[in-house]
Amino acid sequence: MKNSTEILFVLQGLNETMSTKQTYYVITLLAYLFTILVNLTLIATIILEKTLHEPMLIFLCNLCVNGIFGACTFYPKILVDLSSELSVTPYKACLAQIFVIYSSVFCEFNTLAVMAYDRYIAICKPLNYHSIITPQKVVKLLLFTWLFSICESAFAVVLIARLPLCGFKIQRIYCGVWAVVKLSCVDTTINNVYGTILMIFHFSQVVLVLISYVNIIKASVRSPEDRSKFMQTCLPHLIALTSFSFAFLFDLLYARYGPTDRLLAFRNFMSLEYLIIPPLLNPLIYGLRLNQIRRRIFRLRCQKIRALK
Repeated sequence: MKNSTEILFVLQGLNETMSTKQTYYVITLLAYLFTILVNLTLIATIILEKTLHEPMLIFLCNLCVNGIFGACTFYPKILVDLSSELSVTPYKACLAQIFVIYSSVFCEFNTLAVMAYDRYIAICKPLNYHSIITPQKVVKLLLFTWLFSICESAFAVVLIARLPLCGFKIQRIYCGVWAVVKLSCVDTTINNVYGTILMIFHFSQVVLVLISYVNIIKASVRSPEDRSKFMQTCLPHLIALTSFSFAFLFDLLYARYGPTDRLLAFRNFMSLEYLIIPPLLNPLIYGLRLNQIRRRIFRLRCQKIRALK
């Protein structure tokens, strides 16, 4: 087959009429704008309010930055596809989208794991919290979430780029790792092994987070203050973690082992859920649950209203 760098992939996940695509376009555009708005609001609130410069809220700010990072890669491309009769993407653009989307996904896992570690220390070892979670430690953890995620995704893209391809039709709405790997003409054992290692590592993170929460729940029954801390910070974290992990695991397993000619609508929904819902859900559930953020946002709105009068 011709050089893979000359391939123009056809994305077959959007097999809809133009009238239906126009409806999806409006909904997608509104979701995109709202995602950017709520994440920027939370980021600006945490940055501008010095009393919110706590490790947990800094990690939450990082989660929102990652949400914008992923959204700005996914949404513009799908909006272009929804306004076109045919969804296509060049080979290099496909690899770039894989790199950014999976960097964002891995960063989400790593950040949620770091947030769980922070909550474990705060609730189970409150007297040692400030000596363990120092400003230097926070910077190191933030660097870990990004650098490690980027390295994971970059190596996956390198493994894909070495494969000669014998096809150009991708049964998805966007470029995914396994959708491209399945088009290869040669043995993909190395890609499969690396993908399995990543899957085991990140879902081991989820298991460790759940184990830590067992200890957190045991510790949180000691006092009303600990129970309140659990409900405000840990419960939203559990909701975000379980929703994101379940959708990503389903999409990953179905992309690797499931048939490509069945359940297209359901597969599209599940493959979009972990890209669309977390960036929307995270700032909303944390912004509503954390009193200090909610009060600060309310004060900022009141100040703007007074300024307009």
